[in-house]
Amino acid sequence: MTVRVLIVDDDPLLRAGLKLMLGGAEDIRVVGEAGDGSGVQSLIDRLAPDVILMDIRMPGIDGLTATEAVRRRPGAPEVVLTTFDADEHVLRALRAGAAGFVLKDTPPAEIIESVRRIAAGQPVLSPAVTKRLITRVAASARDNRKSKAVARLAGLNDREREIAVAVGEGKSNSEISATLYLSVPTVKTHVSRILTKLDLNNRVQIALLVHDAGLSTTDAGRLCQRGPS
Repeated sequence: MTVRVLIVDDDPLLRAGLKLMLGGAEDIRVVGEAGDGSGVQSLIDRLAPDVILMDIRMPGIDGLTATEAVRRRPGAPEVVLTTFDADEHVLRALRAGAAGFVLKDTPPAEIIESVRRIAAGQPVLSPAVTKRLITRVAASARDNRKSKAVARLAGLNDREREIAVAVGEGKSNSEISATLYLSVPTVKTHVSRILTKLDLNNRVQIALLVHDAGLSTTDAGRLCQRGPS
């Protein structure tokens, strides 16, 4: 089966290069090209491409906006976004339905193979893009854990938050007692209340929660100002 490709890029030299390169593959046919995303919808209707190679940064309608519009259509062709680097738009493009990213400096043979894979229903991400995506997802997960941990600790009163942060720093009850000028039995009582309020089982879980919140003793006062007393 011949894979029908539409090239959308504002650089005419790049379009010519891609057309020449893809034209060398017997099973791929470039059926059309455009200089920005504004004419993509009509070209799809007229040319019925299987795959669209679309640049991200273009004047007028950019590649991300065009991709979102294309993928909302029933039976839409697969879209591969091309870019010089793995930029901050990766997640938005994938959520919009892009089948993958191929960097413009990817070797020709790999671009040709990527088009074949996309046409066969296999998503494609260049290694550099995959690395950026993993990094962003990991950062998002850390931010999510942190916000949840901070919210849980904000449910404690001022003294409980101070003690929770001290536990998170590995201090024993006697060390907390000396630091906060409390008796050891009072510290133990506060730790028990913290465990109950946070629905935790032991001091290690308190320490992990404090770690996720990214807090230290110097942060406790700032957190106390936001929470109930």
